[in-house]
Amino acid sequence: MTHPTTMILARYADGGRGLDDAALWSIEVHLDACANCREQLAANATPATTDLLDRVAVSLDQAIETSPPPVRQRTQAVAVHRRWLAWTLLPWLAVTVAVLGCGVFLNSAEPSLPSLVLLLAPVAPLPGVAASWSRRIDPAWEQIATTPAAGLAMVLRRTLAVLVVVLLALLVAGVSTGTSLALTLLPCLVFTAATLALGACIGVRRAAITLAAAWSAAVLLPSVAAQSLSPVLQPGSTVVWAVTSVALAAITPLTAPHFRRLTSGN
Repeated sequence: MTHPTTMILARYADGGRGLDDAALWSIEVHLDACANCREQLAANATPATTDLLDRVAVSLDQAIETSPPPVRQRTQAVAVHRRWLAWTLLPWLAVTVAVLGCGVFLNSAEPSLPSLVLLLAPVAPLPGVAASWSRRIDPAWEQIATTPAAGLAMVLRRTLAVLVVVLLALLVAGVSTGTSLALTLLPCLVFTAATLALGACIGVRRAAITLAAAWSAAVLLPSVAAQSLSPVLQPGSTVVWAVTSVALAAITPLTAPHFRRLTSGN
């Protein structure tokens, strides 16, 4: 390491007179890493410079003593909200609850219709799950996705927040219409886990749309048209739904690396 000479440090301390920009830059870089040269620079400081530094130190001390304590911007509530819930989820959850309410009302008004609560239960959480990890819906998605706390853990936390609301709404709707709670809740869990597993490959939003469209085309619309529940929603299918939910839940942790990529949000 080449140290500046005493004469050069004296010129630098005197305002850099006679030194070009390249020399000034190299001296400043050297001073950042060399304590001995910083001591020599302090010894060569002019009285005017020393007086200026003393006045700045006094003014800073006074400002620190008289300034109010800093306000903590990020409270615990804000931290919990960012990890467990995004405000962009609230409209989707509200729509989901409203649709389930309409299903209960239509079943009461038209008893001949198959149970709309059972038909809507599998796809009820999908809008909220899609919104929980979507670059198109969450305006802060890219900032959140690049933080250490992001990834599958955050997706699961937000999905759990969605399920708390949706499962409660399904529970109320199921009790009010007298439908099987097992066939109301288990398909909901199966489609939620399937959305996360498939979302690791094609994106959560696309997975939710794909599964919702497939369920609507294969089960929901034919059941309404025939005014009869599909065999997949008959009492004997409960075991199949339970086994499928356990299998998908076991697969989901294996998708964790895929949720660390920015392309996982669509």
